[in-house]
Amino acid sequence: MSMTITEKILARAAGKNKVVPGDNIWVNADLLFTHDICGPGTIGVFQSEFGKKAKVWNPDKIVLIPDHYIFTADKMSHRNVDILRDFARAQKIRFYYDPRTKAYRGVCHVALPELGHIRPGEVVFGTDSHTCTHGALGAFATGIGNTDAGFIMGTGKLLVKVPETLRFVLDGKKPDYITGKDMILRIIGDIGVDGANYCAMEFRGEAIAALGVEERMTICNMAIEAGGKNGIIEPDKKTIEYVLARTKKEFEPVRGDKGAKVAKEWHYDVSKFEPCVAEPSLPSNYAPAKKRSKVKVDRVYIGSCTGGKLADFVMAAGILKGQKVKIDTFLVPATTEVAEGLIGTSLDGKSLVEIFAEAGCLPIAPPSCGACLGGPDDTFGRTKGKEVVVSTTNRNFIGRMGSKNAPIYLASPLTAAATAITGHITDPREFMHE
Repeated sequence: MSMTITEKILARAAGKNKVVPGDNIWVNADLLFTHDICGPGTIGVFQSEFGKKAKVWNPDKIVLIPDHYIFTADKMSHRNVDILRDFARAQKIRFYYDPRTKAYRGVCHVALPELGHIRPGEVVFGTDSHTCTHGALGAFATGIGNTDAGFIMGTGKLLVKVPETLRFVLDGKKPDYITGKDMILRIIGDIGVDGANYCAMEFRGEAIAALGVEERMTICNMAIEAGGKNGIIEPDKKTIEYVLARTKKEFEPVRGDKGAKVAKEWHYDVSKFEPCVAEPSLPSNYAPAKKRSKVKVDRVYIGSCTGGKLADFVMAAGILKGQKVKIDTFLVPATTEVAEGLIGTSLDGKSLVEIFAEAGCLPIAPPSCGACLGGPDDTFGRTKGKEVVVSTTNRNFIGRMGSKNAPIYLASPLTAAATAITGHITDPREFMHE
């Protein structure tokens, strides 16, 4: 029987020869991670169900990675990090990335691939909805709640219903002005925020193959914004090279069978795509950027697991080089590796840091989730009033970046950078030369 990549990964993790959508199966986890927001709750569930002195199922398969509210004076935020630190010490969990030390790495969804924790063919559970990011490396990766995470912490397994697969085939030559963000916003605009409820969103095609790993991460990251259980891209040479450069652990890639049935399939010609935004207050509110040029913007925010990777900043710098921003432009690298890359990566002889400084952007913030999830009052970039924001983040819900009165437009790094120059939503083609 033919199976999709998602079905094959789950079947292998369950020790079965085959599974079909709708099957409820016990799946063995290859990795469980949690952060400062959900970690204390997960630990609480684990200890209440298994006992205060219970040991986790495998301390080497658990990652504790604080990333959300790190650079703040907020006492409760510090308390959450302290809980993770104490638990890691008591359980002898090696992979605890402490914000108080050089071990700190930043946003989990970018840091985990960088650190070699994500491998093709494996099963990844995380207490964050954007865990689906890791499907870009050919893993089954999905977000779970504290209760499920506490159970995995004690047993190493979880009961999972096999999802149906929706396939999105993106062909055609990708123009330089189109990014992974434009692709996924177009898809979500077409199917809606509930169009993939509890489904695997599988992405393939010529345009997907042309993308680098970080751009693929952007696409899989936002599968959850359409209700997806997971997003996934079959591993290819780029994937394998990326992973082998970051881990010495053995892994076995999985690819779907030819002829595997899917619930529905969409086909796109990416050569005809346009730079776009998602208007407030849903990621499905698709609109071409050029048709929203009358929208005045107060600030631009470039960061998060979706838009704070090195590839994102390279794109933004390509637009901003030799230009001046008209509005406050916030830059938040996702990880310490990205922050180092801003210094070490150059365009036409100038580092990204220099380009952003000369353009008049605000000083670069230390790596973290920043204002993507609002955060305490002293969070860098947090909205506090009626600021209209163009952001490279993943959600534009009411109040998402702090203020309930701040409308948020989601966009690619190219569109965000072009908007920073003009002060209104701007198609990046105005600053690109074909």
